Amino acid sequence: MTFTTNKRALNSAFAINTDGSIIPLKLVTQKENFQVEALSHLDLFHKYFYNIDASNYERNLKKALWLGNSSVDNLYRQKKADGVYNRLLQYSLVQKVLSIDSQIEEQNGNFIFRTVTVFEINRGSIIDTYELVSTGNLIIVDRNFPNNPHGLLITNYFENTLKKLNDEN
Repeated sequence: MTFTTNKRALNSAFAINTDGSIIPLKLVTQKENFQVEALSHLDLFHKYFYNIDASNYERNLKKALWLGNSSVDNLYRQKKADGVYNRLLQYSLVQKVLSIDSQIEEQNGNFIFRTVTVFEINRGSIIDTYELVSTGNLIIVDRNFPNNPHGLLITNYFENTLKKLNDEN
């Protein structure tokens, strides 16, 4: 009887309501929530990495680097060497993410994603809109609050295409 009670307790969780009553909670595995967690992780990463301006870019990029492996770090270093962040400061540019649309597919136990990020760059009197298509993989790692709350890591990150959208869009 002790074994059965212990087994039931391990598969159950309870919360106490404000009136003192007990509310049973259903435990779900990470696999059941994976799609939601993965989409949220990708959304968070793309906002941190591409939603930047002179006042927040260092803080946002530091947060973004926690969500990906060396492939993200290498892209960051390449952009830095190319002067992307210097131009951001020099011209007081504001890069604002307008939309993020990600698809995730499982292939042989690997999670592959494709994300379309639409963002605008405000250059003062001129605002240009761009569409970026990026791809990569997701792997499950230990959660690290607050740095990596979803317990996922972006690997093989690659910016596939970047195109300027027409002003009509």
